[in-house]
Amino acid sequence: MRYILNPNIALRSWRLVPYAYYIKGERNAAGLKKEEFEFLSACDGKTDLPTENESTLSRELIEKGFIHKAESGEKLSDWSKPRIFENRYFPAMNLMITGKCNYNCIHCFNAADNAPLMSEWTMDEMNKLLDQARDCGINAFTITGGEPMLHKNFFEIIEGIYSRGMFVEELNTNGHFINMAALERLKSIGCVPLVKISFDGIGYHDWMRNHKGAEQTALEAISLCVENGFPVKVQTNMNRRNCDAMLETAKKLDAMGVNEMRIIRTTEAPRWVQNAGDACLTFEEYFDKTISLWQKYAAEAHDMNLTVWQVGTLYPKTKFYTLAAVNSCKGKYRASAPVCKGNRGMVAVAANGNLYPCHQMSGYYEQHGCFLGNVKKTPLKELLSGGNYLEEVCTTLGTLKENNRKCGSCAYFELCNGGCRAIALALTGDRLGIDPSKCFFWENGYAGKIATALPDYETNI
Repeated sequence: MRYILNPNIALRSWRLVPYAYYIKGERNAAGLKKEEFEFLSACDGKTDLPTENESTLSRELIEKGFIHKAESGEKLSDWSKPRIFENRYFPAMNLMITGKCNYNCIHCFNAADNAPLMSEWTMDEMNKLLDQARDCGINAFTITGGEPMLHKNFFEIIEGIYSRGMFVEELNTNGHFINMAALERLKSIGCVPLVKISFDGIGYHDWMRNHKGAEQTALEAISLCVENGFPVKVQTNMNRRNCDAMLETAKKLDAMGVNEMRIIRTTEAPRWVQNAGDACLTFEEYFDKTISLWQKYAAEAHDMNLTVWQVGTLYPKTKFYTLAAVNSCKGKYRASAPVCKGNRGMVAVAANGNLYPCHQMSGYYEQHGCFLGNVKKTPLKELLSGGNYLEEVCTTLGTLKENNRKCGSCAYFELCNGGCRAIALALTGDRLGIDPSKCFFWENGYAGKIATALPDYETNI
């Protein structure tokens, strides 16, 4: 009997993750048993497989949607064929294709000061990087900038990702270049990503983006994406200047059909501190105001999910919320887990080729001369196999606990996992330091305060 992999299945193997598969359009690989992987590897439409011993396994794999009986002449696609990679497993890349931007946002965390970023990938460099990404088993991309759509080869880059069997999961943009022609071009490539559009509050967006007319442009881009079937996530900075506009903004975005609004405390990045002084909310102000926002938003019927960075996500349709301060549910803590699961699964690559644990850390790293590797100088495979970058993102919770006295003795550590490394670095200068926001959250009983504010909601602890 001959079987063949279904066209949405691809077999993959990495160092320490030897038996895995991708489902087309999904970022992360999933694990397989050795015998499953070996059987599936022979499902190429050409190999005759024994039916007596494998009948149970073949039936299971058919039922699970992995394979079907091959028809005469049916061939396995190059994408589906088993691939073995010598590097560690990284399913995604957060790729800054250009540092250039048509705005000059006063809070930009990519910059060390007010000088505009001018680094940019050439198309030749980009083709080499995309080849390397494919050959390391990377599957999904977040495309960012700068303003990525400002790159003269933006659509060629998107086409290059898809032609290599990878896909764009998210597009970060200020919305300035979104129009019908752009959306139709993306659809023609097969690219319908989550479009993450920046919008910093009704009446405040022009100021934050340092560009007159940015607010109206962003709202028009949001409407156009929603109307044309693109999922939209709006990202909103919140600080002392614009915090009172958050509820009005959330209601407007919900009415527009936005899938999710993500509110982010404008952090003490070098450029923001230089431009806005003490406009950052204290943690107490931030938590109190966002809990009040959740309570008021939940009091009315809404569809849009409302995420508050470092607090959690409110799901009004199901009356459920998650807490960002809970990184391991009760009983699920593992000392061998990475300090940041997001960083461990996504390679952050800047426009100059530098690698970072995440782009939120890039301004600090640039300002302090920290260097983890550069993909324009060193092959990606080498950087994902050993060295400073891999050591940084593979740092474990056990290592953090051993090197951080406060975290090591904290009753909440196995829930909190030490919090966000970007916040710890920005506020303590120590990548293994405390995340003061999480300390404040737990020590001041905010998990209980949220439960009291949302009595009709359930949560993840």
